[in-house]
Formats: sequence, C-alpha cells, structure tokens
Amino acid sequence: ALDMYFEVGTSEPKILGFLHRFGLKISKGRFSNLLIKDQEVFHNESDALYESGLRSSSYQQSDSTLTRVNGQNQNYHVVCNRFYSVYRTLPHKDRLSVLDVFRNGRPRKFRLNQIALDCLESVQLSQATRQTLTACCSELEWGEEKFQKHLTALLPQLGHQQRKEITDAAAIAAYWAETDWPVIEILLCDDASNYNKLTRRKMLCWVHEGRPYKKLHPVVPLHRQQLDDFLKCFWDYYRELLAYKQSPSAAERTRLETAFDELFATQTGYEALDDRISKTRDKKSSLLLVLEYPELPLHNNASELGVRRRVRKRDVSFGPRTETGRRAWDTFMTLAETTRKSGVSFYTYLYDRITGANAIPPLADLITQAADNFKLTQSSIAPTY
Repeated sequence: ALDMYFEVGTSEPKILGFLHRFGLKISKGRFSNLLIKDQEVFHNESDALYESGLRSSSYQQSDSTLTRVNGQNQNYHVVCNRFYSVYRTLPHKDRLSVLDVFRNGRPRKFRLNQIALDCLESVQLSQATRQTLTACCSELEWGEEKFQKHLTALLPQLGHQQRKEITDAAAIAAYWAETDWPVIEILLCDDASNYNKLTRRKMLCWVHEGRPYKKLHPVVPLHRQQLDDFLKCFWDYYRELLAYKQSPSAAERTRLETAFDELFATQTGYEALDDRISKTRDKKSSLLLVLEYPELPLHNNASELGVRRRVRKRDVSFGPRTETGRRAWDTFMTLAETTRKSGVSFYTYLYDRITGANAIPPLADLITQAADNFKLTQSSIAPTY
C-alpha cells in the first residue's frame, strides 16, 4: 500500500479501500499519521543521498513546477543527475529559494566579497553605491538577519530591487565559498532568470532553446520555408553535438564552434526568425559548454521527467495540507525516484527499512558506488587556440 501511495500516486481512498478488502480497519487520520509522522529515518536518508548525489558528478540538473500546500500555491524543485533525484517544496522559486534547495535548507549565509561585486556588474547601481560596496568588500560571513541590518546601515536609501540584487549576489558569493556542503559547479537548466549566476558554469538545454522557433507562425510562404530550412540545420547541428559526445576531440571542438558561429549568423530577412537566431547566438557559451565537458547532457529531460512524476501525484492527491505532510511528500518521492535509478524496488526498500533488516545498503553508498563505476567526472577537452 505504501508503494502504491508514494510511487504510483494512488489516492488515499483507494489505499484505504485496498486495506479494508483484507480486513484491515484503519481510520483516515491514523493512516495519514502513519505515512507522514515520525519518519526521521527516511528524512535522514534523503539528506544523506542528496549530499552523495551532489558529489557524484561534475554537473547537476534542476527544474521546478507549481504545486499546492494546504490549498496555497508553492513551487516544487527537482535536483538530479543519472544517479539520484531530490525533491524539495518551497513557497517561492526566486534565486534565494533555489539556493535554499541547493543547500538543502540550511541557514542562509551572505558575503560581500569580490565574487558578489562581480555578480553585480550588470546591475544598475549608482557610482556611490558601488563605491560603498567596494569599500566594504571582505570575506566576512553574515547570517541573514545581521546581513540585512548591515546592508541597511550601509545603504539606507537603497531601493527594493537593488537591495534584492545585492542580497542575491552576497548569497551566491557565500554559496561558492561553502566547505561543509557540496557546491554545484555546473548546472544544466532552462533559461529561467532564477538560475542566473548561481553556479560558476551553466549549460542550457538545447530542447528548450528549440521551442521558441516552433512558436513562430509565419504567414508568408517564403518565411515558412526559411523557418523549416533553419530548423533542419538547427537539429542537424544538435545531432553533430551528440556525435561529438561519443568521440570528443580538440579538432572537432574547434570545428563545431566555427559551425555554430556560421549557423547562428544566418540572416533570412524574416525579422522574427532573425531575432530568434540572434538570441540563440548570444547564449553560445552556455549552449556549447558540452564541447568542454562532453559528459554533459544536451537537454534537461531528466529533471523535467522528475517534475512530471510530482505532477502525476499532484493530479491525484492535489497536495499536502501540513508542513509535516509536505516534508513527507518530498522525502518519499526522493527515495522512490532514487531507488528506481539505483535498480532497487521501492517496495523492497521500504520493507527493509521498516522491518529494520537493513539488508539494502544506504542509498548514499549506492550512489557513490554507481558514480565510481561510471566515472561521471569533469573531462575538459583543451582548446587548440
């Protein structure tokens, strides 16, 4: 029944009906408490496998979607790679919330150092504000309350948006300086602004990049033909990148970089298409990070599929009603998806842990073992220039 509830997403009335057919009489409230309360063993294993998963490869993938908690809209975040998936539900999906997910909900930290100042280069700030921030540049680390008081004392006239940008930059700088929790070096995601600058490198999804082209609906026959011709070249180039991942080399990397420049310098005269091509060209460094790290996927399908599993459960069960229920949803969906990726039956895993047999190794150990066998580590191909 637990397997049906957590992995498949069967509704609670169906589970109770299933139990009643076998003569097991249990109230709805009691059944809910059995599922969501006193689950520290599982919560701890979820946290442990998350840390192991973050250490298991040179990159992580992430995505989010809307969900509901006690009837209120919240956001469901997924962080994953081929070895694990972790689910976390938070009220928001702004950059600080995404950092909360990456840091597994640990207390926020902030640093106004050079990294923070670098993050603010493209932000509209007055010269006086920049000078004040530069004068206070240091490696001193602050908690959230003390940092906000410090920022108010430094810049009492700061506007809301500018304050948010500085706060985000300071949080990113503190995240990059983490030593007691794994820091994501490369993030594979879509082009949503809440992922900007969170990690040192960002790989964009080619499938997401192709979708805006499909939203163009030219009326003129010539424009339709130009769009079709360009999309064929777009996906032909995508297939060349797939081939490169199988046999990477410095020479092929140089050729593909040149081919990218040629393809996305195309001018058709169809204004909407040319504008879209220009936007893709501006994302070159993020779209072509795979040339430097061939182990990176070209798409973000893994995290999108992870999100879809939550959507299926949401469609059946709508959403948890309490913070305890929210945490249980996150934990058990994390365990269900990670056991699947580890080749372990979720039902067998639950039975093993509930009975105390512990014949199945900790999931964190299974992730580490799989990562060691697969050797999914950084494998930069040196450029020839």
